[in-house]
Amino acid sequence: MIKIAVAGVGRWGVHLLRNFLEHPQAEVVAVVDPNPERLAVVKQQYKLDDSVLLTTEWQKIRHVVGIEAVVIATPAITHYSLIVDALSWGYHVLAEKPLTLNPVECQEICQLAEKQQRQLMVDHTYLFHPAVERGQAVVQEGKLGDLRYGYATRTHLGPVRQDVDALWDLAIHDIAIFNFWLGQMPLIVQAMGTAWLQGLADLVWVTLTYPDGFQAYIHLCWLNADKQRRLGVVGSLGSLIFDEMSLLSPLTLLQGEFEHRGNQFIPINQRQEVLEIETDEPLRRMCDRFIDCILMNTSSVISSGWVGTELVQILTALTESLNQGGKPVFLQKN
Repeated sequence: MIKIAVAGVGRWGVHLLRNFLEHPQAEVVAVVDPNPERLAVVKQQYKLDDSVLLTTEWQKIRHVVGIEAVVIATPAITHYSLIVDALSWGYHVLAEKPLTLNPVECQEICQLAEKQQRQLMVDHTYLFHPAVERGQAVVQEGKLGDLRYGYATRTHLGPVRQDVDALWDLAIHDIAIFNFWLGQMPLIVQAMGTAWLQGLADLVWVTLTYPDGFQAYIHLCWLNADKQRRLGVVGSLGSLIFDEMSLLSPLTLLQGEFEHRGNQFIPINQRQEVLEIETDEPLRRMCDRFIDCILMNTSSVISSGWVGTELVQILTALTESLNQGGKPVFLQKN
């Protein structure tokens, strides 16, 4: 049994707490949150035993004997100091995304994790979604032919954040999926945005250009009543669509190509295949992977601290582009 402390039991943290409480190889022994009312709520909601430490003070977890891992689901601005503490105390760490808001800080804590020989993993839950895993296999197997471009739309009416703009709030999910499916990091990034509500960009258009020339276009907005969670990759033989709002299936393969006849291009070989997907909860799969990483002392290939660092580097470069009116920004290779 891996003894775990959970720091932060807000909107997302409670789901992490629930999953580790249900995990057969995990034992939650401490919960930290600055709001005592939240602690009281989760104690009652999950019927926590009196032996579980409930505290508003982060430092108190050091007095709990046997803790091996810490789950950090606090505001991103607090991640760096908390993760450094946890790794320095010898704990494995699972951090909510983004890893931090600064790529230099991300690199520092990745290096600290390696020095301490502790596992550092980031909760990029989409990378554990059965549809995303199946989608990567479809792309990598060449079923789409020559890849041409990708697109994604992530919109809804709220929630509107006061600490970050729509770029930092929404883009990381689709960027992570594109990187995962393509097996590449963008080489050039661009972002343009518009602010209506409070000085932070409410609408952002992102362009990612990959080393092989593939381009992905992402539409992000948190004041659009048309809720969409849709991502597609288009190739010479068809398109792969990941649509979370679909009532039929989240993953669909639309095949079709052109035949050149004279001066015309005629669509041929058109068919739609709804891909069967497991119904397992992505967050449960992610939590299970974290436990496995600890038990086997191996890092997560798809969601390690270094993967989280790459995504923060991309968001930082996009912010630079956004602040310069959409100027292309080249990503530096480490």
